[in-house]
Amino acid sequence: MARPSSHPVKPAPPKPKPRDPVASGSRDAAVNRAAAHNYFLLEKVEAGLALRGTEVKSIREGRANLKDAYGLIRDGEAFLLNAHIGAYSHGSYNNHDALRTRKLLLHQEEIRKLTGKTQQKGLTLIPTRLYFRNGRVKCELAVARGKQDWDKRETERRREADREARAAMARGRKS
Repeated sequence: MARPSSHPVKPAPPKPKPRDPVASGSRDAAVNRAAAHNYFLLEKVEAGLALRGTEVKSIREGRANLKDAYGLIRDGEAFLLNAHIGAYSHGSYNNHDALRTRKLLLHQEEIRKLTGKTQQKGLTLIPTRLYFRNGRVKCELAVARGKQDWDKRETERRREADREARAAMARGRKS
């Protein structure tokens, strides 16, 4: 028989609900999967985004799409064009325009480097992902060169060969 306790025992406090993985930064808010298929991604840069409040909330809801987006440097400033951020579900008349041009926040030295690279023939700025870092939305930009159709087929062949090699090695380990 158990002995009665002389001091009262407090019940354990309720565990806090886990944060949204997108908002906490452990998962990307939007990924441009077509970028790696259509371009050779040469160099990546992290940039901040100048957004409105409803845009941030909408990104947290997962309503961002980077498929047709690209970066542009004009007059010493960087911009993100064609990035679709859908309307916030609880935003009234304050909602934002889904396809508006958004300013990218970069240091002047980074802008100078990117200007030099994008002026080369065939190079462009492509956003590869949107994510949160310390509560702020960040955009990963890649300096990219477009792929030809034969480049895409070659990449697919190489990927298929690697997949088959991994499967053969796994079968060999099981035997």
